[in-house]
Amino acid sequence: MSAVPGHSQPMPTAIDGVPRPGLPHGTPAAPARGAAAPPRQRRGTWLSMARLSLGQQMVLLAVLPATLAMMGAIGVLMRQYLDGMTDLVRANAQTVGLQMATAAQAPLAQMDRRALLRLAQSGIAQPHVQQVQVWSDDGEILANAETQDRARGAGLRVVVPVTGTEGRTPGGQVMVEMSLDAVASARRAVWLNVLLALGASLLGVALAAGWAARRISAPIRRLARAVDRLGAGEEAHVVIEGAAEVRRLQHGFNATAHALAEGRRLLQSRIEAATAELARKNAQLEVASQAKTRLLAAASHDLRQPLHALTLFADGLANGETDAGKLQRIAHIRECVDSLDRLFLELLNLSQLDAGVLQPQWADFPLDGVFDEISRNFRPVAEQQELRLVVRKTELWVRCDQVMLTRVLSNLVSNSLRHTTGGGVLVAARRRGRSVRVEVWDTGIGIAPEHQSRVFEEFYQVDPQQSRGTRGMGLGLATVQRLARLLNTRAELHSVPGRGTRVRLLLRAAHPPAHALARPAATLTQPLTLSAPSGDVRLDGLRILVIDDEAGILEGLQVVLGASGATVMAAQGREEAMALADAWEAPPDVVVSDLLLRAGDNGLAVLEALRRHPRGIGENTACLLVTGETKPERLREVASAGVAVLYKPVSPRLLRQAIQAQVAARDAARAGPPARAV
Repeated sequence: MSAVPGHSQPMPTAIDGVPRPGLPHGTPAAPARGAAAPPRQRRGTWLSMARLSLGQQMVLLAVLPATLAMMGAIGVLMRQYLDGMTDLVRANAQTVGLQMATAAQAPLAQMDRRALLRLAQSGIAQPHVQQVQVWSDDGEILANAETQDRARGAGLRVVVPVTGTEGRTPGGQVMVEMSLDAVASARRAVWLNVLLALGASLLGVALAAGWAARRISAPIRRLARAVDRLGAGEEAHVVIEGAAEVRRLQHGFNATAHALAEGRRLLQSRIEAATAELARKNAQLEVASQAKTRLLAAASHDLRQPLHALTLFADGLANGETDAGKLQRIAHIRECVDSLDRLFLELLNLSQLDAGVLQPQWADFPLDGVFDEISRNFRPVAEQQELRLVVRKTELWVRCDQVMLTRVLSNLVSNSLRHTTGGGVLVAARRRGRSVRVEVWDTGIGIAPEHQSRVFEEFYQVDPQQSRGTRGMGLGLATVQRLARLLNTRAELHSVPGRGTRVRLLLRAAHPPAHALARPAATLTQPLTLSAPSGDVRLDGLRILVIDDEAGILEGLQVVLGASGATVMAAQGREEAMALADAWEAPPDVVVSDLLLRAGDNGLAVLEALRRHPRGIGENTACLLVTGETKPERLREVASAGVAVLYKPVSPRLLRQAIQAQVAARDAARAGPPARAV
């Protein structure tokens, strides 16, 4: 009989049994126990745990160990149970094999294959027997019987030797294969029961863990919400509940929240007190600033009046005087007056800036015109001090206010000449992209680094003893910086002690037009600035009305203007001016009036009254205000009136120049524009 494929080789009884579950072929082996997981995987696990809430983590920590423990216990018990069933099947197979071996002794000795086949067929009739084979002592299959079920499962084989008669050596072997279907059925039943029991257990554990987690995490969640409210600046308090550790944490939070609330209230009260103190200080500073402005204005006006009279009388003393000694003393008086005039001019500039009456008149103009004026005004001063003043020619145009820029550069050059003992001063400009950089260099004493950030402050002076000439008030550079801000720029200073100083301004560049533009006139909000002519100005033939409430100033004006060839009429107020208007045959050519008159009257109102007078002044009369007033409201009033103004003290020469300029402007306006040739 031929062998059955797959069942021809005998199985050793000592090792045959239920096939163990294992990994399929080709599956890589699991890492050894205790081996460290890859760092990236561990990091991902911890990040995943961090995303879980406290309750979820507690449930996970409760369910995971319970699951592992239950699965371990069930695995051990299941293994023992299945091993017991396998042993039972093996015992049954051994019993059937012994019976078959005993019955096969005689047929095997006679080599009766038919009897052996019948014996094998009777063997498969036993319960759970799938196959019975009888082997000869050399391994030949003498009989084979098996069930016809092609879908039979795995089986357990037991080989029993056939003992010969009278104890002879075995004459062959009997192989019995028992079906393991019962073991498989038991395994399935056990797995089902295990899964049901495991699921029920895990559900119970999860419910219990969830309840415990909620009980523990609920106070912590309420504590977290209280922390959020506390972080938002609200008052927070939590109820003491939960476990001892949580209660201790809640007690600590309530104490901390109370301390923070007290600290916040204390800080708020301090902030309110500091705010109130700051408001009080600001109010005091505002009052002090206003008082300073009023003081400057009052002191300037009250001192300018006698100073102006002194200027006029000093000029009157010089007229016709030939004595050299007297002329020298008169020259000293004039120098003192000029020094006082410079101090008052600084106060005037500061008052004008405080009043806000200076507004830039933007225009495109050649920078070289400003440089020419700087050179013309300061070259004699530099030569007198044996210094060089170099003002480089330039073809650049800028968009700026010409009068303000002239004042800024004049202050810078004047300051440089005052603090330079050797070398000289350089004024230059160069193009930088869309801007023009104007620089004033000097080789003076320089400024120490600790003073450079404060030299643009009002009334700040580094060392007045080191400057040459008259002592200033520390307002020149402060005026420069404030004017620069009005011009949308700033003065940048760089200085090296002992080597010199450089001040830089960055101005907006402009393109020159196709035709030359006339230089813009000075704004009426500024004092009139007139260059000195080659000779003195004569006012022959002019009829001039002067109005001032100071008798000394009136007398000085009559002396100065009368000596220049003018016919002078004097009035101390509105009544006298109206009386003169009633009596004169024709209006005067020029009216020179003080701004502040007696009884609260002012020169602007008197000029308006003269215009309304039937025989008063009209468009043919030039008007000029001469005042020592520097109050901001007065300066704004003068600026809105559109009348030319000179600020006291005014030198007689400048006064004559201003009168001549106003008469020339009147004559030009009367003549009108020239007719175009056809």
